Amino acid sequence: MSKEKFDRSKPHVNIGTIGHVDHGKTTLTAAITKVMAEAGGAEFQAYDQIDKAPEERARGITISTAHVEYETSNRHYAHVDCPGHADYVKNMITGAAQMDGAILVVSAADGPMPQTREHILLARQVGVPALCVFMNKVDQVDDEELLELVEMEIRELLSSYEFPGDDIPIVKGSALAALEDSDATIGSEAIKELMAAVDDYIPQPERPKDQPFLMPIEDVFSISGRGTVVTGRIERGIVNVGERSRLLV
Repeated sequence: MSKEKFDRSKPHVNIGTIGHVDHGKTTLTAAITKVMAEAGGAEFQAYDQIDKAPEERARGITISTAHVEYETSNRHYAHVDCPGHADYVKNMITGAAQMDGAILVVSAADGPMPQTREHILLARQVGVPALCVFMNKVDQVDDEELLELVEMEIRELLSSYEFPGDDIPIVKGSALAALEDSDATIGSEAIKELMAAVDDYIPQPERPKDQPFLMPIEDVFSISGRGTVVTGRIERGIVNVGERSRLLV
């Protein structure tokens, strides 16, 4: 599905994946695009298409924020995949500041780790209004009681940072299983359950479309063949291709 085929009349939500390094944020992002693509709501983005920078591929981690888009039956989503490595927390903050809601990814095998805690804190500080949780890699844990303990630990951690830990949806699954079509129950079905939870739990943001266009600039890039490109989140109004806008410094 090309970008032109997305239904722009659907409500738009900025979403993202946050969590500890190697807990599966980018794998989950790729899995969501795969499952949504099978329903006609995305263009599948493989793992190595999301981790595009040479250093990311070499080290197997996400450094910069990456952007994909997809849609469910109810909404259109712009998804930012945030880096989990401690050295790149500035890039994570930039990504989180764009979000209307976030998916916290926690490995069932490890439980909450240092960047799990740090990302929850940063989400609270930059004003991410709501979180859903994907407990990833459940295929690596055979003990159901251990999964329950990890879930309890996640809920307690969320509550300690003033998120409603008892109410936040926690979906258990395996993003890799969804990518590899190896186990539908913990793979594609879990991804569908997660996106249903995101649709239901992440509130629809109010967007004043009738006001003048305003987009705070978060970063500036120089792209070969394109020139200077700015990025940011539109706070109000609508802009169309070819329209003139004013830069305020």
